[in-house]
Amino acid sequence: MLRLSISFLGLISVFGSAAFAQTRTSPADSVLARSIFSELIGIRSVSGTRETVDAAKAVVARLRAAGFSEQDAFVTGSVDTVGNVVARLRGRGLGEPILLMAHMDVVPALREDWSVDPYAMSERDGWWYGRGTADNKEGVTTIVMNMIRWKRDGFVPDRDIIAVLTGDEETLSDQIDWFASGAGRRLIGNPALAVNFDAGGGTIYDGRPAVLDVQTSEKLYVTYRLTVRNKGGHSSQPRADNAIYALARGLARLALYQFPIELNATTRLALERSAQFEPDSVARLMRRAARQPMDRSAAAQLTRITRFNAQLRTTCVATRLAGGHGDNALPQMAQATVNCRVLPGTDTATVARALRTAVADTAVQVTEAQPATVSPPSPLTPGILSAIEETGKRFWPGVVVVPVMSAGATDGMYIRKAGIPVYGIGGIFTAPDEARAHGRDERVEVRRFYEGLEFGRAIVERLSRR
Repeated sequence: MLRLSISFLGLISVFGSAAFAQTRTSPADSVLARSIFSELIGIRSVSGTRETVDAAKAVVARLRAAGFSEQDAFVTGSVDTVGNVVARLRGRGLGEPILLMAHMDVVPALREDWSVDPYAMSERDGWWYGRGTADNKEGVTTIVMNMIRWKRDGFVPDRDIIAVLTGDEETLSDQIDWFASGAGRRLIGNPALAVNFDAGGGTIYDGRPAVLDVQTSEKLYVTYRLTVRNKGGHSSQPRADNAIYALARGLARLALYQFPIELNATTRLALERSAQFEPDSVARLMRRAARQPMDRSAAAQLTRITRFNAQLRTTCVATRLAGGHGDNALPQMAQATVNCRVLPGTDTATVARALRTAVADTAVQVTEAQPATVSPPSPLTPGILSAIEETGKRFWPGVVVVPVMSAGATDGMYIRKAGIPVYGIGGIFTAPDEARAHGRDERVEVRRFYEGLEFGRAIVERLSRR
């Protein structure tokens, strides 16, 4: 991180003199972007299937047709069953490269659940529908289309721009881990920073783009198994020491347990900047909670609202149950899966201890089933925030930039773990109730898609200058 603090500050020191990209997409480029987007939506690149390789090949074909060489655009990965793309726009070599990130894989979609074919992009009332339109093929298209335009237009950045498009973000994220910490690291080198187009984005209030989120951190994802074992027996001879009952009592106590409320630099600034868009009663609590020292009474009241609770504390919740081995047998084992989303900087060993304290029964064994990927927050430098603010306001006058911590996980956690700062700067704006990613009739508004395309171009061009 010390390496970044020197070279990255140099990168941002002359942002004010940088030229900007156009804010509107030309008619020809609009047609090309739609063609790329539609082709990708039409590929059923469900995570864990070989169709991710098909998506990767389609992307590389587009880049090669635009003039990228075999050395600068290719399919790669740690296994041949998952498709990933690496593409490089060569710069003047005046600094460490910038990494652009998105993922080509999607979650499954059932045709009978949708009003349209999820794997054939369709347009209706100014919206494009299809699996991946919101997560994350619009991000892939933004990167691919802009790489094509930069090559076509002869744009030579001060530093290389490297794109990594992965094929398993929705499942294991093994591929981004391979790029960040495995043999694939040689393909990306030591970027000064990464821009993740699978995070961030904007919110529309009262019909206008109002808030532009910039993801700077993610909660850690860790899963535990809570297990009770018993000698069992015949169900005609029930006893008090029943494995299922013991587990149920422990889970009931866990449901009442609350982790401490904590704020970090990102969540404190998020409360301060986004309070103006909340109802007055909530806004007052947010501003009080953001004070230093924190007003703990106000913060506690905020945590009664689910979305704030997820931001202000570590959370653990039971997500699966299993137990017993026969209808006429006392259970020999009962087990629960508990998924935790842990605040950055928290030692997960303290979370396991808290779970044991919460269930308050030594018969309930707590074991870590999936360890956390430790991912430190990316630094909130004034330079990166001002660059995003100034660029964002060119597209959406008056927009407020709000740093956010994601309660969910993206590929960015592995890049952060490798010591590379990651900023989620997606440029797609949606209304607060427009949450269809992974769901039925996933969609993106056409005009917002093109705004995001041009914003992506502008912010990367600005960051690419030394």
